[in-house]
Amino acid sequence: MNPQSPRLFSRSLWTGVLVCAVALALLPVLNLMFEPSHPLHVSSYFISLLGKFMCYAIAALALDLVWGYTGILSLGHGLFFALGGYAHGMYLMRAIGREGVYQSDLPDFMVFLDWKAYPWYWNFTDHFAWSMLLVVLVPGVLAFIFGFFAFRSRIKGVYFSIITQAMTFAAMLLFFRNDTGFGGNNGFTDFKRILGFSITAPGTKAVLYLVTLLVLLGVLVMARALTRSKLGRVLTGVRDAESRLMFVGYNPLWFKLFIWTLSAVLCGIAGALYVPQVGIINPGEMSPANSIEMVIWVATGGRGTLIGPIIGAVAVNGLKTWLTGAFPEVWLYALGLVFVLVTLFLPQGLVGMARQVMERFGALQAKKIAATPTGAKEAA
Repeated sequence: MNPQSPRLFSRSLWTGVLVCAVALALLPVLNLMFEPSHPLHVSSYFISLLGKFMCYAIAALALDLVWGYTGILSLGHGLFFALGGYAHGMYLMRAIGREGVYQSDLPDFMVFLDWKAYPWYWNFTDHFAWSMLLVVLVPGVLAFIFGFFAFRSRIKGVYFSIITQAMTFAAMLLFFRNDTGFGGNNGFTDFKRILGFSITAPGTKAVLYLVTLLVLLGVLVMARALTRSKLGRVLTGVRDAESRLMFVGYNPLWFKLFIWTLSAVLCGIAGALYVPQVGIINPGEMSPANSIEMVIWVATGGRGTLIGPIIGAVAVNGLKTWLTGAFPEVWLYALGLVFVLVTLFLPQGLVGMARQVMERFGALQAKKIAATPTGAKEAA
């Protein structure tokens, strides 16, 4: 008789995930059903904000797979996020049609820069399916090629982190140029529709929000299944004792390359979901600071936990939204302070802190039970 396989999630965790998912799914319903003056109405701004946070949570999950479980610290995941956004953004730009300022078949930025036709790499991006394929292929292929040469050369640790940051910075400088066909400093914006539907319509925003929620749940379940499988145990072996893993016959190259490429693809999907909800994509998304923020999300929530990066992404960006509105000059100092405090006092993040609190509470409850006459009799 085969032993039972371990549960994908504990019952309590499944319950928590499902309750949160249902609660989040109800928010756009409240937005559509009730008038703005109604106390149960949820504003369109809040729906878009939560949708953006969920995109960040997907990117944080992707980073947790390579950093938390495989020990590969990337400071360049903002590049993959932005590439997915640009691939989807060009489809949205072409969907504008002749409704731009210059009423041309070309996007306004191309008309302004005296472009006569689309460059070859934007061919067929007027088709939604092709753009979605680019969302997956462009980050995936770039990550595979970069990762193959980096991992084959045994580049790891701080050297790998610095190289990923340099790659992201170089791409940002390339995308800032006006002659590359990526919109220069302004990027892509002023979107009108997606799949024929107005992108600003409440119904469209609700659908985008729900699709993002479903993708987040799907990525969470997939990541959980992967990390609890034999492959996941090999990945943690790469993180904890790569040389020992090689000694017993495993080649870490292909395991690292697989999870690195998968993580890049997930980041690209997150970027593609981000663009229509925020309404813009520009080279600023590739800035090294954005990639470092992703690392802070994961560290704050708890690396190597999957749930932690989601919590960290929402918590840090919620704090950012409030501070940049109330005290805009304070945000960067607050972000640095968060990272320092987490590193010094919460090395396992918010999830680790919650576990410690629950363990102490359980220990206290056990002591109380043992102190009662019935508990002492059972212990004897």
